[in-house]
Amino acid sequence: MELFGTDGVRGKAGKKVSAANAMRLAMATGIYFKQFARTNKILVGKDTRRSGYMIENAIVSGLTAVGFDVIQIGPMPTPAIAFLTENMRCDAGIMISASHNPYYDNGIKFFDWFGNKLNREKEEEIEAIYVDAERIEAAQVTGKEIGKSKRIDDVVGRYIVHIKNSFPRGTTLWGKRVVIDCANGAGYRVGPTILQELGADVVVMGDNPDGFNINEGCGAMHPEALAKSVLESRADVGIALDGDADRLVMVDEKGDVIDGDKLMGVLAVHLKNQGTLQGKGMVATVMSNQGLDEYLENEGLTLYRSAVGDKNVVELMQNNGINFGGEQSGHIIFSDYAKTGDGISSALQALAYLVDTKQKASEAFNPYESYPQLLVNLLVEEKRPLDKIEGLDALQEKIEALGMRHLFRYSGTENKIRLLLEGKDEKKLEEMMQECKKFFSGALA
Repeated sequence: MELFGTDGVRGKAGKKVSAANAMRLAMATGIYFKQFARTNKILVGKDTRRSGYMIENAIVSGLTAVGFDVIQIGPMPTPAIAFLTENMRCDAGIMISASHNPYYDNGIKFFDWFGNKLNREKEEEIEAIYVDAERIEAAQVTGKEIGKSKRIDDVVGRYIVHIKNSFPRGTTLWGKRVVIDCANGAGYRVGPTILQELGADVVVMGDNPDGFNINEGCGAMHPEALAKSVLESRADVGIALDGDADRLVMVDEKGDVIDGDKLMGVLAVHLKNQGTLQGKGMVATVMSNQGLDEYLENEGLTLYRSAVGDKNVVELMQNNGINFGGEQSGHIIFSDYAKTGDGISSALQALAYLVDTKQKASEAFNPYESYPQLLVNLLVEEKRPLDKIEGLDALQEKIEALGMRHLFRYSGTENKIRLLLEGKDEKKLEEMMQECKKFFSGALA
């Protein structure tokens, strides 16, 4: 069984992410972290999916069975788990969430004692324990060694204070009307509270989770609802989070979605001008537009590209001494304030920029022209290795001969292949995408 994808373990709740699998995975994780344990505590949070109750109880059972004490904090954003794991001196942190996926999926993300996501090497060690029945059986404890669990409901205040401290002192959002769409997810309490406490006139959407409506027609995956509300309420800007609030999508005052690459580019240059950007550049992924490279180059900065996934962005940031990076899809990392993508914290940095420059969002976050780019997701039955697909090399050579950039990769969380094409001629781009769709539909049928 293949466990880990690009961001933890994810799949259909009750199937891949079942109670039995979650308990066994928790045991394996506990066994792995036991060798480094200092406080013998593991933090567990979740988003608002109904299946979170089932998985949370299974994880608590698995961890206590191998002797760990568990702190349960209920629905909280993924970046809050990263922060609180370190802040509360826990040996590890676990977030139960399938992020932007529909309610019927769920997932499990892991953080070490520093609040960092686990790298592939550590994930492989946990996978090896997971399939070792004898080791799991031997690690289960009895008597007074069995762990205990307690639920703490007041840690939300710690995270709110932490995020507010990332906003410039002496600056307020007074006079700004902000619409926030919480995606009926984990940020439904903290997001609006932080904006209100900073002085914004806040219009709130997606703050009534029922266990099944997370990401449904709302949030970062469906910004059209936010755009409509921004126009109707005559707001200055709109903010959309995803189900676990680690992703940010923004809408300007005209109701247009702000391009993620442009948003990151502007913020990188702003950090440079403030003298707080480290490493003379930023990190984005192979998905980012060539226009971002050129914009940063003109500003004397370098764009470093990582593989897809915010933990890959963070790893490259750390390797190059860089404190800012992200993905065009909305995972933006200000490592001075967060260990992972944080939708709320990133939104505050963008809002602070608007206050500082006194610009409208449509002007502030549109600094260059992007190259035309097409992204298509195709459902696949089988994720065959790309290097084994006959004819793919010839297709890629044809694309490159036309001066286009391409990226074909499987989703790490869904049975999909993602096709990205980028070039200067939009018409040729669309024609080539049709050819690519036909090719992969036939090759992966």
